[in-house]
Amino acid sequence: MTILGPFQQVKTTATNITYADHKANPFRYFECHGQDFIFFGHHPTSTPVSLVNMPIVSVGRDRLFDALGRTYEDEEFEDLCFKFGIELDDITTEKAIIRKEKHLEEDDPTEDEEIIYKIEVPANRYDLLCLEGLAQALRIFEECEEIPKYTVANISPELLLRMHVKPETSLIRPFVVCAVLRGVALDEARYNSFIDLQDRLHQNICRRRTLVAIGTHDLDTIKGPFTYEALQPPDISFVPLKQAKTFRADELIEFYKSDLKLKKFLHIIENSPVFPVIYDHKRIVLSLPPIINGAHSAITLKTKNVFIECTATDLTKANIVLNTLVAMFSRYCESKFEVEPVEIVYPDGKSYLSPDLSVYEMEIPLSYINDAIGISLEAHEVTSLLKRMQLHAEHSVSADKKCNIRVSVPPTRSDVLHPCDVVEDVAIAFGYNEIPKRKPASLKPLPLNELSDLLRSEIAMNGFTEVLTWILCSYKENFAMLNRKDDKSEAVIIQNPRSSDFEVVRSSLMPGILKTVGHNKDHPKPIKIFEVGDIAVLDNMKDVGATNRRQLAALYCGANSGFELIHCLVDRIMEVVGTPFVPLGDDTGYYIKRSDEPEFLTGRQASIFYKGKHIGNFGIVHPEVLSNFDIPDPCSYVEFNMESFL
Repeated sequence: MTILGPFQQVKTTATNITYADHKANPFRYFECHGQDFIFFGHHPTSTPVSLVNMPIVSVGRDRLFDALGRTYEDEEFEDLCFKFGIELDDITTEKAIIRKEKHLEEDDPTEDEEIIYKIEVPANRYDLLCLEGLAQALRIFEECEEIPKYTVANISPELLLRMHVKPETSLIRPFVVCAVLRGVALDEARYNSFIDLQDRLHQNICRRRTLVAIGTHDLDTIKGPFTYEALQPPDISFVPLKQAKTFRADELIEFYKSDLKLKKFLHIIENSPVFPVIYDHKRIVLSLPPIINGAHSAITLKTKNVFIECTATDLTKANIVLNTLVAMFSRYCESKFEVEPVEIVYPDGKSYLSPDLSVYEMEIPLSYINDAIGISLEAHEVTSLLKRMQLHAEHSVSADKKCNIRVSVPPTRSDVLHPCDVVEDVAIAFGYNEIPKRKPASLKPLPLNELSDLLRSEIAMNGFTEVLTWILCSYKENFAMLNRKDDKSEAVIIQNPRSSDFEVVRSSLMPGILKTVGHNKDHPKPIKIFEVGDIAVLDNMKDVGATNRRQLAALYCGANSGFELIHCLVDRIMEVVGTPFVPLGDDTGYYIKRSDEPEFLTGRQASIFYKGKHIGNFGIVHPEVLSNFDIPDPCSYVEFNMESFL
C-alpha cells in the first residue's frame, strides 16, 4: 500500500485504491475497482459505513450493437454509458478472460475472438443484468424505441394453470410465484442470456438463493395443476438436471457436496427436517429449490413454452425477480410483451394471479424536482426526460394550481420507491455535467469534521503524512496480531465476509497503520504517519447494535523508538485543543497515567485522561506486534478518541 500525503489524490497499483480528501467539502471516500466496490466516508451530516456490491455484466459487443440497431466506437459507447449512469468497465475477449484466470501471458487478440464489453450497472437495477435489458434501456434513452407495455394474458378459468401450495412449506420456504412465457423463440444466444440472467439474479437480489430460487421448465414436458410441497428428504426421488440416475433428496445433498457450484447452496435446506419440492399433476419433480431442477423438464433451444416458478422466503423480492425475468424475455414471445398468468392457491383457500405487472402511480410536484436538482425545467421537459428513463409521465395541475408530474412506474423499475428516485432519473437524463454549479445558501460542517480538519492540518505541519486504510480488516489483525483477546463486547464481526481480509470492522486504527508501515518498510526512515478515521464498536443503545467513533492515530518508525516525539505530539494536540496539563486526578484538563496494554511495551506506555475520562493510549509498540506485521524497526504509537473533545 502506498503512503498517502495530506490532501493529495493517489492511486495504488496493487489494490487500485483511489483516495480523495476535499478540504472545501468534508466528504472523504475510497473505492476499490473490481468485482467488489467498497465506499465509506465522513458526510457533512453523518458518518455512514456501507458495503455495496456493484454487478458487472459481460455482453458480446457485436450482439449488443445488433440489439441497439447501430455500431459505436469504444469511446462513443463509453460516453453513452456514462450519460445513462452506467460504466464501461473493461473491453476484453473470452480467451483473454480465460488466460487471465489461468495466469497465462497475454496475447494479442485475433480477429476471430469475440469482443466482450464488461459493463458496471447499479446494484438495484435488476433490469440491466442482461443484454436484453441493457439494449432496451439504452434504445429508449436514445429515443429510438418506445417504452414497452407489459400485459398479462386474459386466460379463461378452465385453461388457467394453478400452483397449489401445501401448508408444510411454511416450515422452510413459504412463498411461490409463477408465470408462463408462450411461443418463445430461442436461439443459442438468447438461451445463454436467459440462463445468465437467472445466475445474476441469484447472486444479487436473491442473496445466493437464500431469499429467492428460480426454476425454469419446458411446459410441454409437464402437466398442471402443480403442487408446491415440503416433504422429508427420503420421500423425494427424481433425476436431477444433467444427471442420468434417480437420487433421493438426502442422497443428492451428499452427492453435491463435491460440486463446486451447487455445494454453496446446500446449507440453505441441509439441516431442515423437510425439503421444498415442486410436482406436476403426474408427480414428476420439477425442482428441489433452491438446489437443482429436475432433468425431465429442462429447457432446450427447442423449448417453445417456458414455465417459471420462484420459491422464496421474501415475497416482495420473489415478485421483483419474476417480473424482471418475464419482462426481459417476453420480447421473444409470439405475443410480444405478453405473459400468461398462473393462479397461486394457498392452504387457507386464498388465491391470486401471478405475475403482477401493474404499474405503480406516483405524483410529484414539479417544484420538488427542480429544487432538488437545482435547475428550472418546464413540465413537458421533465416528462420527456422521464420517458427516456423508461418512466411514463404526464403533467397535471392540482386544485391549488400547482403543477405536478404523474409518474407511472413499470414492473421493471422496482428501484423507484420514492420521489427522490424520480428526481435522480430526471438528473441523469438531463445530464449531471449540465446541471449548473451553485453554492448552497448556508453550509456548515459538523463540529466533529471541523475538529478533524483542524487536527489534520496541525499534525501535517508537524511533519506527519496522512494515510487512509481499510475500515475492514481480518479478525487476526484486529486481535491476535496486536496481542489482544476478543471479549465479544467490542468488535463488529462481518457475518459473510467475501475474504479473510475483511472479517471485522476495525475497533482500532492500529492494524491499518502497522500494515502500511509493514508494506513500506524499505521507505527512507523515519516514517511519520497519521490517520483520522472511524472505527466501529458494539453498542446496545443503538438500533443497529453498533456505533461509529472518530479516532486519531499517529506512528513514528525509525532507528530509535521516537517515544518522546509521540509524547510531544500528544502535548501539542492538547495545546491546540486548548486543554492544559494538570496533575493526576484533576478533571479540569488532561493528564497521563501508567497503563498496561498488551500492544505496547510494559513500562513504556501511558493512558491519556481528558477531564477525568480515559480517551486513549500511547507508547512503544511491543516487538511481538511489530514482528507480526513484518516491521523490523522500533515504533511508537498513539491513538485516542477525538469525540471526547466536543
